Amino acid sequence: MNKPVALIVGAGPGISGAFAEALVAADYHVAVAARNLGKLQPLAAAIGASAFEVDASKPESIVQLFKNVDLALGAPDVVLYNPSARIRGDLLSLDIEAATSAIQTTAIGALVTAQEAARRMLPRGSGSIFFTGATAGVKGFAKSSVFAMGKFALRGLAQSLARELSPAGIHVVHFVIDGGVAKPGGGSGEFTPQAIARSYMAALAQSTGAWSWEVELRSHKEPF
Repeated sequence: MNKPVALIVGAGPGISGAFAEALVAADYHVAVAARNLGKLQPLAAAIGASAFEVDASKPESIVQLFKNVDLALGAPDVVLYNPSARIRGDLLSLDIEAATSAIQTTAIGALVTAQEAARRMLPRGSGSIFFTGATAGVKGFAKSSVFAMGKFALRGLAQSLARELSPAGIHVVHFVIDGGVAKPGGGSGEFTPQAIARSYMAALAQSTGAWSWEVELRSHKEPF
């Protein structure tokens, strides 16, 4: 029997890399994708994943990524959208062109990714679509309005898709990463990529009779 396929859009050495490593350990074929293929390839080689190039700010690049993964590994059973773009500044100093580009990456890229994933999952009636969110998706901070706009949009997308796609057998989950993520190898209770990845894997293993559409994660040391 062929192995299941997972695709991580916006992969790197943090949360997405830890999730990729956990998926490989669970016997998935894993595709990791990022804009800088040169930086991504050592990570992919280290964990046994396949590296692909994608620019999450460009819908056509995401569409082509899915086609490339289809040909190399097969249609994905699990898709994680991880990219976001963050610009800071007070309202009057914000560059609207830069703000538009940031929201394009954080929100529109997620929409295109979800659309391409659903095209492949709906015919077979199964699959999982995950989104990496942030505190800013539920609470806007001063001088971080653009990031909040993108992450609020991401959360709204996930909630809407969960209601639309769950009856068709597709599990949609938005993960609120509420806190600063420590470097790998932190002590007990530290909010590390590996600890977060274990929660992603737990959501992936949920029974259809008890699905979460959103999981909020923080270290026990992090204040609410």
